[in-house]
Amino acid sequence: MRFVATADWQLGMPGSFLPDEARARFAQARIDVVRRIGEVAAEQQADFVVVAGDVFDSNQLHRSVVARAFDALADWSVPVYLLPGNHDCLDAASIYRSAEFTGAVPDGVQVLDAPGVYPVTSEVELVAAPWFGKRPLTDLVADVLADLPESSGRRRVLVGHGGLLGIDRDDPAAIDLSTLTGALADRRIDVAILGDRHSTTEAADRLWYPGAPEVTRHRETDPGQVLVVDLDERTGGVEVTPVRVGRWTFLTHGAPLNGDADLDDLERDLDRVPDKHLTVVRLTLTGTLTIPQRARLDDLLERAADRFAHIFVWQRRSELAVRGEAADFGELGLTGFAAEAVAELTEELSGPEAEEAADALGLLYRLTGAAEMSR
Repeated sequence: MRFVATADWQLGMPGSFLPDEARARFAQARIDVVRRIGEVAAEQQADFVVVAGDVFDSNQLHRSVVARAFDALADWSVPVYLLPGNHDCLDAASIYRSAEFTGAVPDGVQVLDAPGVYPVTSEVELVAAPWFGKRPLTDLVADVLADLPESSGRRRVLVGHGGLLGIDRDDPAAIDLSTLTGALADRRIDVAILGDRHSTTEAADRLWYPGAPEVTRHRETDPGQVLVVDLDERTGGVEVTPVRVGRWTFLTHGAPLNGDADLDDLERDLDRVPDKHLTVVRLTLTGTLTIPQRARLDDLLERAADRFAHIFVWQRRSELAVRGEAADFGELGLTGFAAEAVAELTEELSGPEAEEAADALGLLYRLTGAAEMSR
């Protein structure tokens, strides 16, 4: 018996951190990955797919998100079971109860809209713990395990959503790890699939977070995957194989910058990154540059922004100083007010407004065309 486990599709995620031009690609990627998950399920000859919460990013989405999701799901050859999570909980405004959803849901799509047991095949049943509000006051997984009826002889797959107790001790809905691993140990359930953590994680034996199939932020570890889960009827064993389906990459790149050679290296490193239109780069920059070199860096980043989905400097982790002298502008022949402004800004490089002064001097250097001449 084989199934595919996934979670945290976050369909309709706005991607507000991206430039306008990249947001449409980011939104479409979340629909496209649904199609690829269906293809993986077919290629792997899976019996079904479970989605452990946060199928949708919100209960308040444009109807086109639901319509496009259904278009993608309509191509699937295996049934899929959707668990409401904290983003798309079964509250009064639930997207699962909207006319856009109930009036067009494809065959083979079932919402796990009540806690308890769902027979899936003659060999497997799901144990579901859906969310009914954004802030539950109890551990929903522990609740469903406490009410679990005697085994029917089928293998049991728990499908839940939320963080594990010990990571967020102040959250009453956090899942108690000892309760869950106890249920796994005594075989009340055979495997547990949880959503909420976007990093693919084996939290304990037979306890997995599939992670988000498309990355959503830089701090995620190994996202962009689904899990192919094999249940061995003969031995009772469970084998889990991650399969990559995501196309987007969130990259953090550190670069020490202390001269033109380092800028050359940074330019080459960025040039080597594949699929730039699907890549968000967060730069941590350290070192010291002259004003001409800072102007060259600004120009480099501006040109890179035309190629990448997004590229930015992570200011909190960067320590890039600029040293400058009025002599750096000597070849430009500035006089009068412009020369006085350069002198004042150069003095500010050692003061509290150093970053603003460096930006202004770098911009002036680029506007005069000197940055091009110095390359």
